[in-house]
Amino acid sequence: MAVARDNVTVALIQMSCADEPGRNLEKACAQIEDAARRGANVVCLQELFRSRYPCQSEDPRLFDLAEPIPGPTTDALSKIAAARKVAVIGSIFERRAAGVYHNTAVVIDADGRIAGRYRKMHIPDDPRFYEKFYFTPGDLDFAAHATAYGTMGVLVCWDQWFPEAARLVAMAGAQILFYPTAIGWYHGETPEDRKKMREAWETIQRSHAIANGLFVAVVNRVGVEDELEFWGSSFVADPLGQVIARASQSAEETVVVQCDLREIERTRRNWPFLRDRRIDAYGDLLRRLRS
Repeated sequence: MAVARDNVTVALIQMSCADEPGRNLEKACAQIEDAARRGANVVCLQELFRSRYPCQSEDPRLFDLAEPIPGPTTDALSKIAAARKVAVIGSIFERRAAGVYHNTAVVIDADGRIAGRYRKMHIPDDPRFYEKFYFTPGDLDFAAHATAYGTMGVLVCWDQWFPEAARLVAMAGAQILFYPTAIGWYHGETPEDRKKMREAWETIQRSHAIANGLFVAVVNRVGVEDELEFWGSSFVADPLGQVIARASQSAEETVVVQCDLREIERTRRNWPFLRDRRIDAYGDLLRRLRS
């Protein structure tokens, strides 16, 4: 059950990943422990944190990274969540059945219980992001999940470019919208193009905070993996879209920041976008194009 709170302390664990999945899980658990000692209530890990990003090629052997939910990773996260009384958001390569896999985020409450899960809905298929080879599109809707520290929404990486997804999670009651992410540059892209891409990525997510009057928390990985250099820059934006905490572009870092949830009410009273939506006029949003 969500409990009414004024302040929630959020931690984003930005880290590099080793070849051995077990080492990444150990590192993540150690960072969750550290975040809890620093006062975190809700801790979010980056997309597919247990391994190096697997989707740079189409390799059937990499399906061996997948695991069920509940499974070894959720068991480890649940144990530490209950021990430290923190809610944990973890992104997992889910094996749902033979031949059916998802890119799934789980929300684990402070008692160790799985409070909810979200299966990534928008699946990219771009050079070095060949996710359609690995992941079935999600089927769990755009939900919000009640925890001991409030109501949390979760979307995953490519979902962050779609305002419809953020809107639906806000409509479901999310107070903080988390985006576990794995995004980076190819080798050879110019400094100017790199700057434009990273700023566009931040801008679109800050716009979700503004349009929906909620907090947005984004955690990305760092390090070079094959042909991708992940750009870090994990951040938290308040309901006016102001960045209240940001990590570096290249260093492993845990961002810990307090979010005053009363800002949601104050912001929405002054900018009542949800009130003024013309829900009677948006039917064509269910079509691919209007022509």
